[in-house]
Amino acid sequence: MEKKNKKPCTAIVVAAGQGKRMGGKVEKQFLELQGKPIVYYSLAAFQHSPLIDHVILVTKEEQIAYCQKEIVEKYGLSKVDSIVAGGAERYFSVWKGLKVMEDEMSQEDREGYVFVHDGVRPFVEEEMLERAVEAVEKYQACVIGMPVKETIKVSDEEGFVDYTPARKLVWSIQTPQVFQFRIVRDAYQALIDSGRSDMTDDAMIVETFADVRVKIVEGDYHNIKLTTAEDLEVAKVFMRQ
Repeated sequence: MEKKNKKPCTAIVVAAGQGKRMGGKVEKQFLELQGKPIVYYSLAAFQHSPLIDHVILVTKEEQIAYCQKEIVEKYGLSKVDSIVAGGAERYFSVWKGLKVMEDEMSQEDREGYVFVHDGVRPFVEEEMLERAVEAVEKYQACVIGMPVKETIKVSDEEGFVDYTPARKLVWSIQTPQVFQFRIVRDAYQALIDSGRSDMTDDAMIVETFADVRVKIVEGDYHNIKLTTAEDLEVAKVFMRQ
């Protein structure tokens, strides 16, 4: 398949979490689905996409050697240029990936786009990446998401309903989240300088610290994040399908 986008694209795959809600001694990103670690599927999606030029894997420092030998080399993931140690919080792990781009990659790459993706979302599809590229080229910042199916209630601090937003306006946000490199890099720098630690995703950081509107792009209801043991059982069903 021919590369459609003009600018270079780099994927930062974040796999440094502890996975406490999953239970067990093995971090959730390294649990197996059909004989392969969960994070393999995220990496493979970018490896096989003609849209993606480079991949940076962010994991725990003690897992770097394992990832290099047992995932990157074992499965021939040649686009994985760097494996770096992450931080205690997700935002710091993403920042470490952005710093690799800034310090080690070419000026041409830094003029391109960044796909930030959770390593425990194994069901990202090429069609999502194509929609994201089209959106980021037009809007400079976009996120993958799906409309919620349930009615959402926003509560007050005492647990009573404050208001009910219109369901058609409420989205469940997924990854990848895609940005022009300089925009997300500068937004993250502003976050680090501010000392804040209440940001829950990359788009929120861009929304807060950059003068850019973030476009929502349709993902897929199968593009789930594997956080609990129940999520893992659902993923096994998806894999069998």
